[in-house]
Amino acid sequence: MKKVSIVIPVFNEKDTLKAIIEKVEQANFAGLEKEIIMVDDCSNDGTTEILKELSSKYKVLFHEKNQGKGAAIRTAIKEAKGDFIVIQDADLEYLPSDYDKLLPLLINDEADVVYGSRFKNSENSKNFILKNKIANKFLTLITNLLYGAEITDMETCYKAFKREVLQNITIKANRFDFEPEITAKLMKKKIKFKEVPISYFGRGHEEGKKINWKDGIHAIVTLIKYRFID
Repeated sequence: MKKVSIVIPVFNEKDTLKAIIEKVEQANFAGLEKEIIMVDDCSNDGTTEILKELSSKYKVLFHEKNQGKGAAIRTAIKEAKGDFIVIQDADLEYLPSDYDKLLPLLINDEADVVYGSRFKNSENSKNFILKNKIANKFLTLITNLLYGAEITDMETCYKAFKREVLQNITIKANRFDFEPEITAKLMKKKIKFKEVPISYFGRGHEEGKKINWKDGIHAIVTLIKYRFID
């Protein structure tokens, strides 16, 4: 049976971590065998203790200092053994059951990479914080202009890859610039790329959301940089 590696970067998510793991366990993931890999990016709110408990059942890796989401994903990818790799945040903004829409396209060789688009699902409109929605659409527009692409949601967390595609790309990003870097490098390759609509339940900074306007600036710089260098 083919396997999917579910990569979960974690930083200060003690209030949602167990709930998201339960949802991952309940989700079908297109009938694939599951491998759950969590990376604790040096949490300081009690999350580390929860992960130590979970390490008896799941593969859990620990960073000795905080490095960022991109670094945590990079650590997990090195350990991934699945035929496919997907990314899952440790909050509750996304539904793991939605991966049933992405993975069949990889399994059936209709795509090499599939993004879950929040903007292809009209029901999500009410679940976005307006400024975040505008920022996401602007960054996606910049992506399309720079790379001649036609994607609708560059910054989405839900990305599914054939393992060989992802592991053949060198990721340098440590923080939230993982999203624009991986997208930029994918858009420059001859791969089969698709998007499917997914659900989304946005949260604000008061609820623990960590990305901010500075990360938006870094995203633009990253998109421009990788347009002109390998």
